[in-house]
Amino acid sequence: MSSTAKVLIVDDEPKSLYAMEMLLSQEPYEICFANNGMSAIKQVKVEAPDVLLLDVMMPDITGYEVCRRLRADDRWKQLPIVLVTALDRKEDIVEGLEAGADEFLTKPVNGSELRARVRSMLRIKNQYDELQDTLKLREDMADMIVHDMRTPISSLMLYTDILTKTGYAPEYCAELISKIRNQAHRLNTFLGDMLLMAKMRSGDLILNQTSVDLATLLQFSINYHQEMAASKKIEVVLELPNEKKLFLLDQKLIERVLDNLLSNALKYSPTSSKLHMILQYGATDEDTETSPQFIIEIKDQGPGIPEAYHDSIFNKYEIIDINQNNVPQVGLGLALCKKVVNAHNGRIYVKNNHPTGSRFIIEI
Repeated sequence: MSSTAKVLIVDDEPKSLYAMEMLLSQEPYEICFANNGMSAIKQVKVEAPDVLLLDVMMPDITGYEVCRRLRADDRWKQLPIVLVTALDRKEDIVEGLEAGADEFLTKPVNGSELRARVRSMLRIKNQYDELQDTLKLREDMADMIVHDMRTPISSLMLYTDILTKTGYAPEYCAELISKIRNQAHRLNTFLGDMLLMAKMRSGDLILNQTSVDLATLLQFSINYHQEMAASKKIEVVLELPNEKKLFLLDQKLIERVLDNLLSNALKYSPTSSKLHMILQYGATDEDTETSPQFIIEIKDQGPGIPEAYHDSIFNKYEIIDINQNNVPQVGLGLALCKKVVNAHNGRIYVKNNHPTGSRFIIEI
């Protein structure tokens, strides 16, 4: 639901429309109108209201029929509908409920009751919207994690196949065993990430913050991706401040962000190129409210991202359109990165690297 709720009032009597508008005039709602049933259906599709106040007896089609047609459309199955009617027989109420109405108001409408009904319907819709956001986020995270698990599984299969063959030096076998252990650890991390989905509430992440040494965490992330960098002869340069500092962060979630950004940077960097990961400390004790505590920047020499997509690249709902326009297919990972950084009261954005490539910047 938007910050300003939208209420659609439907009635064929202008006086009734005006009366309900006046009764709601002190509420922070955007009011729109329709004067018959067919117009109401069109207005719902155009305005996407948060609550529908619907007269029953209208000249073209009844409010009951409007309810039935809206409920037949998946987009409006959860739209709160309040029937406003002078009819008060039990049979009329039953027909309205069977048509899909959520509530009833009897004409002449009482102002206090009208406002209470609308507030109640908005609370229900808000709860439903929050639940849907949470379910969508969990589904997107699950898709991303399952996709990311394919690489370590493929590596495990390759290394174990090599170990089944004879004739390799013990040192080489020991190296393969170490790689297998690292990939198994990575899989275990992904399984832990699956559990993170249970920590989501109302579309938001619940943080488990501890004191984190960022310099060490960045070094660990680079070591984790060293094999991928070596396979493409990419030089990874880590630039750190001279001193170490601790920051209150959810380490597991920040690890996922760094893993995603590094994986994308290495994936789209050309062979024999250079990749920079830079950590800078920001705010001092005097300016913590206006400046970030730290800044992490990852610079690559890949194809880059057109400036027109610098904002939408983080929007999971626009990624398909982005991929169809020859922009690197970053998957759903950047949407999760934005979610994590936002949960830490920070921001993540992308700029062009010169002469080519991208600069992903995290400020927390």
